[in-house]
Amino acid sequence: MSSRIAIQGFASPRFERVAEAFQRNFDASGEAGASVCVYLGGERIVDLWGGFADRATERPWQQDTLALVFSATKGVTALCVLMLAERGVLDVDAPVAGYWPEFAAAGKAEIPLRWVLSHRAGLPLVEADLSTEQVLAWNPVVEAIATQSPLWPPGSQHGYHTRTYGFILGEVVRRVTGVSLGRFLAREIAEPFGLDFHIGLPQALEPRVATTYAAEPPADAEERALRDQFMGPGTLLHRALNGPGQLAYGDVWNERRIHAAELPSSNGIGDARSLAKLYAALIGAIDGPRILRRETIAAACEVQSEGPDRILAGMPTRFGLGFMLPPMLSPDCAPSCFGHPGAGGSVAFADPARGLSFAYVMNQMRLSLTPDERSAGLIRATYEAMA
Repeated sequence: MSSRIAIQGFASPRFERVAEAFQRNFDASGEAGASVCVYLGGERIVDLWGGFADRATERPWQQDTLALVFSATKGVTALCVLMLAERGVLDVDAPVAGYWPEFAAAGKAEIPLRWVLSHRAGLPLVEADLSTEQVLAWNPVVEAIATQSPLWPPGSQHGYHTRTYGFILGEVVRRVTGVSLGRFLAREIAEPFGLDFHIGLPQALEPRVATTYAAEPPADAEERALRDQFMGPGTLLHRALNGPGQLAYGDVWNERRIHAAELPSSNGIGDARSLAKLYAALIGAIDGPRILRRETIAAACEVQSEGPDRILAGMPTRFGLGFMLPPMLSPDCAPSCFGHPGAGGSVAFADPARGLSFAYVMNQMRLSLTPDERSAGLIRATYEAMA
């Protein structure tokens, strides 16, 4: 195996420093495989990939390699809901129970869709004891969510709805369209805009998926203690991530059954090129009309939740309607940005003030309480190139 990974693709001359930062990730940061893409003013000006889709076999990361992006999926799920709202099919201020009557049980009749999108519904985890097979089957999870009570008075505070976000929004989409959120995404967004991004991966695409490598435990004892405080056994975040279905970050996420299922909070599979193009099409016309109107995006970027997060150990978070807002995306993101990061390091966002969109996808996870140095370096280099 070569000691230095050769990256492929291109970066326009003005953005060579992004290519240099991408190379440094492989040289100094232990990157396995990754892709990064940047659009500016509707033009793709960076499209790079490199490393290994699978270390054991030395399968190279290729131009069409796909990877799990975990919670970066949430931004795409939000887009599907906002598209239906723009069409008048959904009203974000209407109760969820108006579309999904069973949801009204146990004090949830008045929870509006807006509170689900902004993590204020008080339903951050599934309390039922379900098997992995039941989780992947969908109905057992949404039936369990419909019967449980909120953990706090809905609307009174916010807490990251790690997995329930996708199940609740996905069920609403299914109720009003008659198709799953993954099928809606494919039909209404991915296929028309030529995006290689999937929630529910077709069997034919499985050979192109990179192996996901779980994050190594922190070597430093103090950092381990902080991580345990944040997401260790007994925390709400640990409960949300590990149950139901035993879906803690690990080899289970490399299984075909996980890729084939629809988990609209967590199992989006795609490449940086498609995510960057998607966000570019949210702020401008790319290969056709904009995906959403300007006023829809402006409303989605208005702050809905801000301050200490009940699930993330009191860490301050900031959400619009489904999108994370600065400073949650990266320290160098401009205040006008919106998008979503994913566990392990992936991130995708748009900066409408600059006509910029950015996406980074990788297969070596890292879990840290500080910004991921790999994406942070790429984003910093992008903004420095525009200075």
